[in-house]
Amino acid sequence: MRLSREKTVRLSHVITDVLVAVEDVEFIEDRATIRQNVVDILLSLLKEEEQMDAQVRQKIGSQKKEILEGSEEWDVLYRKYYAEEMRRMGIAHQPAASSSF
Repeated sequence: MRLSREKTVRLSHVITDVLVAVEDVEFIEDRATIRQNVVDILLSLLKEEEQMDAQVRQKIGSQKKEILEGSEEWDVLYRKYYAEEMRRMGIAHQPAASSSF
């Protein structure tokens, strides 16, 4: 997911405001430092996500047959490979619970 610098900064303000509102959270640094650390973490995570996206796209592109982006098959493979990359990184993907009757 691509976020503009402005949206990332705004999100860091929201996260910092939420942390300030939690009584169990105590800041040992000033609020601006915490907010900047949140920005750094968000930018790092977004960079990792971009790298994962590129790896997944490369994996789909390396298939024997050409799979057109936007097709149902491409979407299915993208979700599958993305979930595999998330698991590889240690981020477990929990599928939505389904009920059977």
